[in-house]
Amino acid sequence: MTGDNGPATKATVLAAMTFVMAYAHDNWESVQVPRSSYLFTSESVSEGHPDKVCDRISDAIVDAFFAADPQSRVAVETLTTTNRIVLAGEVRGPDTIDAARMEALARGAVKAIGYEQEGFHWKTANVDVYVHQQSADIAVGVDAAGNKDEGAGDQGIMFGYACRETDVLMPAPILFAHRILKNMAEVRHSGSVKGFGPDAKSQVTLLYENGKPVRATSVVVSTQHDEGLSQAQVRELVRPIVEDVLPKGWMCAEDDFYVNPTGRFVIGGPDGDAGLTGRKIIVDTYGGAAPHGGGAFSGKDPTKVDRSAAYAARYLAKNVVAANLADRCTIQISYAIGVSKPLSLYVDCHGTGTVDEARLERALSEVMNLSPRGIREHLQLNRPIYERTAAYGHFGREPDADGGFSWERLDLVDAIKGALA
Repeated sequence: MTGDNGPATKATVLAAMTFVMAYAHDNWESVQVPRSSYLFTSESVSEGHPDKVCDRISDAIVDAFFAADPQSRVAVETLTTTNRIVLAGEVRGPDTIDAARMEALARGAVKAIGYEQEGFHWKTANVDVYVHQQSADIAVGVDAAGNKDEGAGDQGIMFGYACRETDVLMPAPILFAHRILKNMAEVRHSGSVKGFGPDAKSQVTLLYENGKPVRATSVVVSTQHDEGLSQAQVRELVRPIVEDVLPKGWMCAEDDFYVNPTGRFVIGGPDGDAGLTGRKIIVDTYGGAAPHGGGAFSGKDPTKVDRSAAYAARYLAKNVVAANLADRCTIQISYAIGVSKPLSLYVDCHGTGTVDEARLERALSEVMNLSPRGIREHLQLNRPIYERTAAYGHFGREPDADGGFSWERLDLVDAIKGALA
């Protein structure tokens, strides 16, 4: 360095270098490069988990309103505890979906799950209904009128994610955790395996090498069971289900396979723990492998962008990965209450993308109308398709012929490629 300010400039540079090195030393975790080998864990809960009982009841009510009137508005929360079910919220729709009908729907959902216990029985539980008409102040902001398009039902941020870890473009830990419990429920309902109760949880930890899952290092399953079954007996009922879900050779060591670690789990469901709608938002989405905006899904009609925009974000991210434009894709969308146009659209391909993310953002905005109305119409969300989403994840499921899980379709691949051409 030369000139009149040479020594001062040199001193300044040295001081800056010293500061950067000191900062890096003190904040190493925030500046080091991503690890290629690590452990990652996700959990799931069964349809009989107290919170999932609530999600199912709330979504059964959403479906009943949509079956009667596709333009219904619903926001219903459920609480469950020992022999008690409480419904609260606001709706706008046919008068035929009254308190008596909602009570019947709640009992039907509990019966379908399989609760006939002394402390929680579909037939004898008390059901209280505190559901009223939707606020006029909310309605005026959301409804379309004159030149005003339908607005978002609330402000918020929503995320979608997809990756190549599994055939359904979902993170492997949460997908395996879901499938373990779903398969346990299927054999319980069919009667092919005796001894399982409705309430259960699973947790799967996978080892990643070079950023890809290679095997399980631990599996935890806690399941409600019949009186008289020992921990060892329950373990052997669970083992073949876990081994069938995990890829061949992925099963963890015996000492890392935990089944009912407390030894006994006879009292379960809402008789064991109170449940609430919307408390399993990480289970419902990506198992912690992707960001979450904080909004729950169940009990809400699709004018609530907490639900519909999260479905749209997953739909876009999945189609981006399926189009071979990235190996991983995270999408964020934001809204303001009463405003139809999204405030922002953000795409992050985590360094795996084949096109510039700003171009991808523009392309996605072209191929799908991300207003609340646009999302509802594109994914055909004003249908009775929600009760089935209440357990085992809203994502990574097979699209149904009647429009269920429409956000899992891969019908946008060509349109995205065309918009980028």
